[in-house]
Amino acid sequence: MRILLDAQLPQALVRPLERLGCDVLHTLDLPEGNRSADNLICSIADRDGRVVFSKDTDFLRGHLLHGTPAKLLIVATGNIGNIGNHDLTTLLLRVLPELNRLFETHVLIELNRKALVVRH
Repeated sequence: MRILLDAQLPQALVRPLERLGCDVLHTLDLPEGNRSADNLICSIADRDGRVVFSKDTDFLRGHLLHGTPAKLLIVATGNIGNIGNHDLTTLLLRVLPELNRLFETHVLIELNRKALVVRH
């Protein structure tokens, strides 16, 4: 899976996802880093066939209204104070095989602490 991690997700997720075979960019890898505009993030993701992983509901609105980003994982686990980076990494790595399968046929998925929810 090709992934673009948005600024709300820790850069520490990159290496574990790469170890499992993912091609991962974090917004910190972009020229404007975490200040990259949402439309730039969407453009890069769509051009490169990447799934945007984000907690930002602005991406959800853009996806629903304009179809961009083309593929989106909304991480709905609460803020970092509610789930630590280690637990978030563990959760994402646990569901990654299922995400790979689901993103073959679906474009919008929500990850919460208990389930993956296909939104359409």
